[in-house]
Parts: sequence; structure tokens; C-alpha cells
Amino acid sequence: MKIYGDLNSGNCLKVKWTCDLLKRSYEWIDTDITKGQSRTPEFLALNPAGQVPLVVLDDGRPLAQSNAIIRHLAKGTHLIPADGYAEAKMDEWLFWEQYSHEPYIAVCRFVMVYLKKPPEERDPEKVRRGYVALKQMEDQLAKTPFLVGNDFTVADVSLLAYTRVAHEGGFVLSDHPSLRRWIAASEKMLGLPPAL
Repeated sequence: MKIYGDLNSGNCLKVKWTCDLLKRSYEWIDTDITKGQSRTPEFLALNPAGQVPLVVLDDGRPLAQSNAIIRHLAKGTHLIPADGYAEAKMDEWLFWEQYSHEPYIAVCRFVMVYLKKPPEERDPEKVRRGYVALKQMEDQLAKTPFLVGNDFTVADVSLLAYTRVAHEGGFVLSDHPSLRRWIAASEKMLGLPPAL
């Protein structure tokens, strides 16, 4: 399997972490989107959207979109709940991550890390919605150890990617104790060094 990705991208790291946790072998192909490496004719033939991450499975079939990839890779493993309702709750978090979390947390981080702009230049509405997302996670994690209860799932892998580096986008997590506990526990599950 080949993974085309950028190690600075949370969406790409989700795929790497899932493979590493499940001990899946892969070839990592660094793909720098800022240099147009995801816009070459060869890349676009595999993923017309021109985005990373992209995996090319062992049988040669390409698959894009980080949450679809990690869900596919984790099928039949402990990272996907056996209970149908719990699995649907996991999916709920995966869809929520791309619609209500990543567009705010990751975009604010992009402004500060990639564009090197100060926090004041972030879109105030994105900042507000980012804090709303973090509060929703805090509320859930005050009730359960992981997002879907007691077990670590791909929902935790997915949400960890940008939440653990939210401070790089100017978000303050000091008043989110349950979220900070979950970040540390999830990093431990994945064997990652602490980000906070």
C-alpha cells in the first residue's frame, strides 16, 4: 500500500497513525501540496480532487478522504465497535469532524502555521465555531473516556489529529480538562509524544 501525504497535515497523520497502530505495512510518499505535487497529471489520475491523503491499496485501487481511508483500514479491528449503534455513533463523530471541527480548528492552525500570520488575523467566526466544537468534545469527554464510550475508535484517531495541535491555531485548552485528559490518553494509545 502507498500513502501519499504531508506529515504536517492532521488529515494525513490520521492515516499514518491508523496504519502504524494496526501494524499495516505501507510506503509513505511525501506530497507537498504547496509545491503542486497533488496537482500533477499522475496524481490527478488517482484522485481527481487533487487532495492528500490518498492511499493506493495493495490491489492498485485508490481511496481518498481521510475518514473514509481510516474506516476502511480499520474494518474488522478493535478500532470499530462491534455494536451497530456504537458504530453509528462513531460515524456520527467522523462526519461531525469534517463538517463542524476541521473547518475551524485546522483552518485557524493553517493561518498561523502555514501562512505565519498572528492570531489576530484569524477569522473571528472560525475562532468562535472552533471553541463551540471544542466545548462539544469537552462535554462528551466529561461523560466518557473516549468519544464513543469506553473504547478507543477511529473517531478518536480522527478528532485527535487537529485537536492535539489546536493551540498552534491559537486555541486555549486550559479550561477543557476532559479534553486534555482525552488527548493524553489518545496519544498514549497511538504511542505519540505529548503535543501539549
